[in-house]
Amino acid sequence: MDAIPIPRDRADACPGALQTHPAADGALARVRVPGGALTPGQLRVLAAAARDLGDGALELTSRGNVQLRGLRPGSEPELGDRLAAVGLLPSATHETARNVLASVLSGRVGGLLDVRSWVPAFDTGLCADPRLAALPGRFLAAFDDGRGDVAGLGADVGLLALDSRTVALLLAGTDTGLRAGPDGAVALALAATRAFLAVREQQGGTAWRIAELTDGRERIATALGGRRDEPRTVPRAPAGGPAGAVRQDDGRTALVAVVPLGRLSAAQADLLAATAPGDLQLTPWRSIAVPDLPGTGAAPALAAAGLELDPGSAWIRVTTCAGRPGCAKSLADVRADAVAAVRSGTLPANGARQHWVGCERRCGRPSGEVVDVVATGEGYRLG
Repeated sequence: MDAIPIPRDRADACPGALQTHPAADGALARVRVPGGALTPGQLRVLAAAARDLGDGALELTSRGNVQLRGLRPGSEPELGDRLAAVGLLPSATHETARNVLASVLSGRVGGLLDVRSWVPAFDTGLCADPRLAALPGRFLAAFDDGRGDVAGLGADVGLLALDSRTVALLLAGTDTGLRAGPDGAVALALAATRAFLAVREQQGGTAWRIAELTDGRERIATALGGRRDEPRTVPRAPAGGPAGAVRQDDGRTALVAVVPLGRLSAAQADLLAATAPGDLQLTPWRSIAVPDLPGTGAAPALAAAGLELDPGSAWIRVTTCAGRPGCAKSLADVRADAVAAVRSGTLPANGARQHWVGCERRCGRPSGEVVDVVATGEGYRLG
């Protein structure tokens, strides 16, 4: 048995762009961005929507998606129309299922394979299958080009390049031993996704993740069939992603801007869109990569706008939940308190990687080793 089932007495209610969440500061919408890939035009549309319909900022999530907060009542149809017009809402029925991570700067910096083409192929296949609209909003796919930057993030279905001709299928972050070539990898990932739904239905249809199923990995792998190789050890997820100037294999430069606490103002988004010569990439570490630049000339303007380009910055190690006023359950304005601690150099736990939260639910906690800084109503405690 590879999992202890977690009983679920309600359906997954992850918000989407059309199915919003009623937060204390207004409706919250989550826009899926498969692989984190955004065109400059799409980023401008998101920034304009944040200004016109929300609180003026975008939130970056640990799945490379975007949230808009403080949406005015009844704004969902207009938001949906804006997103659909620029390709950010290709399917109203599948929108919450489109959670896909991809190796950062794949095809530009290192890696054994360029996985960029896998993302739209998987997304198109997912949206084309009516059955996959039933996927829980927590379901996650991750495509790793062999560097191990996203394979260890515990995705339900993962692809990990082992060499230029071999791709491993991962389920719940573990290698199944099933293999495919690069051209067949997406089909295998889609088959595994369909098999998850089948096994989930056999076990009551309430699980949100593969890890919540009884013997989920083995049952899905068996359903897929085929020869299995000896499973490989999956690389552990890194504590953080790249930051600052990254030299690409072709000699050009990618600037990776960390967004403090993942909150990107509309003005910062517009600046990034104006800086990018082509697609940008959101990362699981709440940063944005601007690739294919001729050099680092844009760095001073990004830094002056409040984006962090220093690989040693404390902002790379600090995350928070929404806190007050966005969450009614929070006991503190954790964002303001975390900002004050960073600016004053008084971070707890000797500045170790840490996640500040307003209550014991510890929402938004990143994977890996992290110190919890928990609001108590009378201050904070660690652990």
